[in-house]
Amino acid sequence: MSQTNAKPAISADDYIRLLQFYQAYAETLDRSEWDAWPAFFTGQCIYKVQPRENFDRGLPLATIAFESQGMLKDRVYCIRETLYYEPYFQRHVVGAPVVTHCADGLVSAHASYAVFRTKPDEVTQVFNVGRYMDTLMRAPESAHGWLLCSRICVFDSDLIPNSLIYPI
Repeated sequence: MSQTNAKPAISADDYIRLLQFYQAYAETLDRSEWDAWPAFFTGQCIYKVQPRENFDRGLPLATIAFESQGMLKDRVYCIRETLYYEPYFQRHVVGAPVVTHCADGLVSAHASYAVFRTKPDEVTQVFNVGRYMDTLMRAPESAHGWLLCSRICVFDSDLIPNSLIYPI
């Protein structure tokens, strides 16, 4: 039998924890629990929101790019204290992650997402659709059992309506 279709080695228990991690991440953002968002990441993490064209072509330009948990915390401070914007609610719908690589405690995975935005007294809109391209590490000491080393939110459209305030 050919090994070309072999699946990455991740236990069923680890995969369930990974599913729970993805859902906890989405729920945290949906509840606007901004202070809890950086805790999903390692200290020296990467978080980007990048158009698909740039990602597919290996171009570095991203709409947002942060290179540490400290930068994520700074973004939370900006959301709370310094940015002027019309508040809105987000709702994330996240597909099951597809594990593509697993070695040395690190997992590479991707999952489709859709983010809906609702402004007060307006109809809900599709705000951002794409896929998470993630590298995660097992972290039994963390609240969710995993931490993101890298999350690149690759969005399908070339445009983002208005401005990107909240994390994807």
